[in-house]
Amino acid sequence: MMQQSKVTAYDSTLRDGAQAQGVSFTVEDKLKIVEQLDALGIGYIEAGNPGSNPKDLAFFKRVAELKLQHAKIIAFGSTRRIGIQAADDNNLRSLLSANTQSVAIFGKSWDYQVTDILRTTLAENLAMIGDTIAYLKTQGKEVVFDAEHFYDGYKANAEYAMQTLQAAADAGADVLTLCDTNGGSFPNEVFEITQKAVARFPQVQIGIHCHNDCEMAVANSMAAVQAGARQVQGTMNGIGERCGNANLCSIIPNLQLKLGLNCIPQENITSLTYVARFISEVANMPFNDKAPYVGNDAFSHKGGMHIDAVNKNPISYEHINPEQVGNIRHILVSEVAGRGALLNKLQQIEPGLTKDSPDTIRVLEQLKTLEHEGYQFEGAESSFDLLMHKLLGKFEPFFSLKQYNVSIFEPSSDGLNSSATIHVNVNGKAANATAQGDGPVNALDKAMRSALESFYPAINEIKLVDYKVRVLDSSQATAAKVRVIIESTDQQQSWTTIGVSTDIIEASWLALKDAVEYKLLISK
Repeated sequence: MMQQSKVTAYDSTLRDGAQAQGVSFTVEDKLKIVEQLDALGIGYIEAGNPGSNPKDLAFFKRVAELKLQHAKIIAFGSTRRIGIQAADDNNLRSLLSANTQSVAIFGKSWDYQVTDILRTTLAENLAMIGDTIAYLKTQGKEVVFDAEHFYDGYKANAEYAMQTLQAAADAGADVLTLCDTNGGSFPNEVFEITQKAVARFPQVQIGIHCHNDCEMAVANSMAAVQAGARQVQGTMNGIGERCGNANLCSIIPNLQLKLGLNCIPQENITSLTYVARFISEVANMPFNDKAPYVGNDAFSHKGGMHIDAVNKNPISYEHINPEQVGNIRHILVSEVAGRGALLNKLQQIEPGLTKDSPDTIRVLEQLKTLEHEGYQFEGAESSFDLLMHKLLGKFEPFFSLKQYNVSIFEPSSDGLNSSATIHVNVNGKAANATAQGDGPVNALDKAMRSALESFYPAINEIKLVDYKVRVLDSSQATAAKVRVIIESTDQQQSWTTIGVSTDIIEASWLALKDAVEYKLLISK
């Protein structure tokens, strides 16, 4: 069943992933994620339901302006409502207003869902599927049909489940996606049922969409591919409702490196770890250090015998070379841990460095110290770039902080409830400023800019576009450390900086200071 070597990766992070508890993407978040997924080489990006909220409509308008190299954007919706014409369905009109080349439509394939949840007839459900897809095909759309609850439906009433696929295929569906919506199927069931669908519809591509309620979403997705499915849906880091979706960060390397199936461009897979961690930061979710392939611990070795064996030959305790997916090996008890991983970055600043140079070791030790304190530089490379310049003696300070003071006064009458005063030194000259803001961080940001703008007019080009706070240890309650991530832009490029402290204002100050220093560094 595996004659074809191409399997299409279909990402649903921005739609299914957004249904995870605690996840709420802004339009800017979604655009950033689209760019990363496209650069990775994902084939389809399911980006939202334009019929559900105005934010998704705004996103589809903005995403059309991006010049994507690999991905097709998918708008998601449901079959027409009961008893009306597809052309008269408002949700389908909204779907078409997204102006995407491709759309995904979900419909019921479990007879129980049709009669007891939709409360309509089995015949009407088939008509809803067929009418909707046929109408969308007349509008020139590529159509992916998601057969919701397919595996449960097949186990309950195999004939009817197949009839739903037949209705979609007869109407012109380009892909028939089999959904394990409740996440309760086992790999052997998925393999056998998928194999029957592939045999029944040899002219239509079969896809797979799994949920992780039994922690088998990745295994079930792999079983479906081995049975002949050629499109795999999932989310980055497996985020999604309940227990999550099939994790593309595991599926992609499983397909590419283990089964030899082309899923994304081979040269792009080394970006997988970076993209996984980037999306985790944008989603403001803790990254799973234990995640296969991309986790910080995926290639970590602590036991003495393990370390000795890995130093002799990594294949003794590693199933792949971590560099294949853009990760690194961690020797947790060795003073040379991670040294090689830093070298390329350090050599961009000081080409003569080697992995055994004292400066390389010193940067590594400082990095380990900062990571222990709560810093994580995968999502804040600009702060790491600054750190390397400073530790290598390649940074001339643009200013130094003498003191800042922040006051908060509530209630406010004009929306400006905070005041900040800052004292800095610029090349031996004192500079002071006071500003009011909507919150203490905003006031501090404005005061810093006011104090520095006469010395460095380029500061006026900086615009803060994202600000995120994460509590690092909630057990410490209000005394917990927080990590602040700030993204800034000057309309030419964007950069991200980080600050960590038990004081949210100090953490914000550290990230704001890095943002300004990085801008001044690249403007020299």
